Amino acid sequence: MRKDLSMLLDLYEMTMSNGFFDSEYKDTTVYFDMFFRRVPDNGGFAIMAGIEQLIEYFNNLSFSDEDIEYLRSLSLFSEEYLEYLRGFKFTCDVWAVPEGTPIFPSEPIVTVRGPALQAFLVETMVLLTINHQSLIATKANRIVRAADGRAVLEFGSRRAHGYDAAVYGARAAIIGGCAGTACVKSAKDFSVPPSGTMAHSWVQLFDNEYLAFKAYAEKYPNSCVLLVDTYNVLKSGIPNAIKVFDEVLKPLGARPRGVRIDSGDITYLTKKCRKMLDDAGYPDCKIVVSNSLDEYLIRDMLVQGACADSFGVGERLITASSEAVFGGVYKLAAVEKNGEIIPKIKVSENTAKITIPGVKIPWRLYDNETGKAIADVITTGNEKIDDTKPYEIFDPVHTWKRKTVENFTAKKLQVKIMENGKQVYVCPPVSEIKAYCKEQIENLWDEVKRFEKPHNYYVDLSQELWDLRHKLLHEKSNTGDVK
Repeated sequence: MRKDLSMLLDLYEMTMSNGFFDSEYKDTTVYFDMFFRRVPDNGGFAIMAGIEQLIEYFNNLSFSDEDIEYLRSLSLFSEEYLEYLRGFKFTCDVWAVPEGTPIFPSEPIVTVRGPALQAFLVETMVLLTINHQSLIATKANRIVRAADGRAVLEFGSRRAHGYDAAVYGARAAIIGGCAGTACVKSAKDFSVPPSGTMAHSWVQLFDNEYLAFKAYAEKYPNSCVLLVDTYNVLKSGIPNAIKVFDEVLKPLGARPRGVRIDSGDITYLTKKCRKMLDDAGYPDCKIVVSNSLDEYLIRDMLVQGACADSFGVGERLITASSEAVFGGVYKLAAVEKNGEIIPKIKVSENTAKITIPGVKIPWRLYDNETGKAIADVITTGNEKIDDTKPYEIFDPVHTWKRKTVENFTAKKLQVKIMENGKQVYVCPPVSEIKAYCKEQIENLWDEVKRFEKPHNYYVDLSQELWDLRHKLLHEKSNTGDVK
């Protein structure tokens, strides 16, 4: 079913597009880059996500009669422009970094090339699609790494900021490394494992905890996970669970899948529960814990010896509550005029907002001996990094910091996803993206993965691109065309 998102844009995108319609720039080909300036939570890297939904948007981009009538009612747009929208056809070329790839500030992660009228119209959807899923995938990966090999389950649907945030947030969480999701729609739509146990209300509904556990075990003998903290974990929850395991599951030849703790001093409780379960003959019964967890709480619990086998993480994952904005931006990089590509730059007294001009290619350099990523390099569009020869990289700010790399492989980060408005990229299943993400993160040095003060992974500019940027900066500063 087509999902109508064509009107999900900011008004200024349409007023600019309408303005261009009657100008000499109507058919001008432009290049826009999406990039971000800072990794959330001061981390060492982010995770790319959202490309599949971005392609769906491009494939379905059109304006209905109802849309046209609404726009006409605003008295802002010419009739000629409205008729153009009525017959709108997306014809841009789009490149993007594949989902699951670690990404870093300043490098282009999506590039749109096409008529100015079209490139301006897609800004909002490019940003909100990639910003949201990349944010959640990045947060999920931090939590998964903190769990140190234990499963992390996405439990956040009811805390998400709306329907799509729940569905696509769960998708992004799987890409980031989560083992499953409680969101049935996400599990169905993206072929990922659904996960869930029981609610406190199930236990409360019965006359007592034992009867609640017994009824659940009889209904789900091969997937029995009991929630043991409704009343008292150690005095009733675990004893009643063990009794049900003995009386219901054991006679059926079934084994309990686990118990879940959702409140209290979870670290302390898991230690006590583990001993009680082991002593009762259930060392294979897993302990699942939840309750407003994040990467820091999980890390501290494990340092303190928590006997947790998996973690259900909800609100702090699905909302990325510690830093709920990814901060990607969409900026004009170049214009084609009479067959010539003219680089464009945004200049600001805030140096972090000075853009990198021109048509660009982001590369990742890998050490052939270790397989580890050395650095990323952004080159001009007509450059190719020859990895058969030594290559010098340098810090684009502290330019005296230079290094010559040898015995390396250079790989372009972006792939083409749309050509003349047609999809040319096959999106992998989410399970494959998840596996790819894990593999790519293993290629990063451990120092880049630290939660506090991670090593600064370098995103360098080629000498040619660095020279171009500083040439344009010098020209703009001399004309006073700086804000």
